[in-house]
Amino acid sequence: MSTTPAGSAPAPEPAPRDGAPESPVSDAPDDAVPTGDAGAVAEEAAVPEARRRRLIGGTFVLAALVLLVDQLTKWWAESALVWGDDPKPLIGELLQLRLIYNDGAALSIATGMTWILTIVVCVVVVVIVRAIRRIGSTGWAVALGLLLGGALGNLGDRFFREPGFAQGHVVDFIDYGVFVGNVADIAIVAAAVLIVVLSFRGIGLDGRRHVEGGDAPAEPGEPAGPTGER
Repeated sequence: MSTTPAGSAPAPEPAPRDGAPESPVSDAPDDAVPTGDAGAVAEEAAVPEARRRRLIGGTFVLAALVLLVDQLTKWWAESALVWGDDPKPLIGELLQLRLIYNDGAALSIATGMTWILTIVVCVVVVVIVRAIRRIGSTGWAVALGLLLGGALGNLGDRFFREPGFAQGHVVDFIDYGVFVGNVADIAIVAAAVLIVVLSFRGIGLDGRRHVEGGDAPAEPGEPAGPTGER
């Protein structure tokens, strides 16, 4: 019977056969997080596709409602008010009704530059529509819906009202004393205020709150993504 002397070295492992690949050894830690395209995929997955579709649909519905109300109120203003008449009190002298046709921007800025304003608003509309495709926040859906509806309301006046295509004058009839506006202007101002609030709170367009040390879900109820994010 054969024995192995105490303290002897263990038998060496057999060498790999010729042509057999050696097992690769990786120095990467087990908890390494993929970067590059994988990280982009994880970020996209942070908002479920069904929720994103609902937010996109809601944004366009709100924009359509703003556009409809804006055009209906402008039609009413042209029917009930006379251009050049004295203002009609609505809330005393604080808020009055007065019909004017504005060929410039708000506060009569850029008067006589209707073509340039039309091009600028067209660019703004394109930017808004492209941004809506990445939306992941209810707050941003409301803000962009208001902004898009207001922009389209005034842009429609530029395109289809006198004196001609892309040179039309915007119908304004709500007299605040300092300036005269319309429903589209109200929607645009409300959208601007909401965007400032969302930005101040650190809520991004994708619906995530950007905080020191990483991102966190801005709204409750979102399922966790592939990396454990909610």
